Amino acid sequence: MAGFDMKKLDTLDRVVVGASALTFVCMFLPWYGVSDMIYSASVSGFSSGWGWLGALLIIAAGVYLAMLRAGSNLPKISYGPGVTVLGLSAIGTVIVLLRWLTIPSGHIGGASYGPMYGMYLTMLAGIVQVIISFRLFKQSGEKVPWDSKKSA
Repeated sequence: MAGFDMKKLDTLDRVVVGASALTFVCMFLPWYGVSDMIYSASVSGFSSGWGWLGALLIIAAGVYLAMLRAGSNLPKISYGPGVTVLGLSAIGTVIVLLRWLTIPSGHIGGASYGPMYGMYLTMLAGIVQVIISFRLFKQSGEKVPWDSKKSA
């Protein structure tokens, strides 16, 4: 099996794969925490509730695109790669955003608690990945799955 060659990825592909790599790193960073003048505690993306599922989908989008561009033998799916990458990116980003909206935050006495930089970086990576994935989808010329018009 030949090694992976980054030259097979164009600029947009590299941004999608890079956003996935950043999301992978962010899974180990603090997503939620509490701190005061003396004490500080946090949990990583793996322990922050169901937000890890969204991060996993964002990572999967980049891995799928990299494997596709590398020429790997991937199983056949009913949708094209543009729809698949965009769908994984969008659903993953929405899940992370929903987790951010539902995570408690505030101040009690001198302590503050709430989302931390790992979650914010993951949201940023997901939003960038969705925007670039949409551009890739438009460039591919694929039809959206719910388009009932059949092209001859």
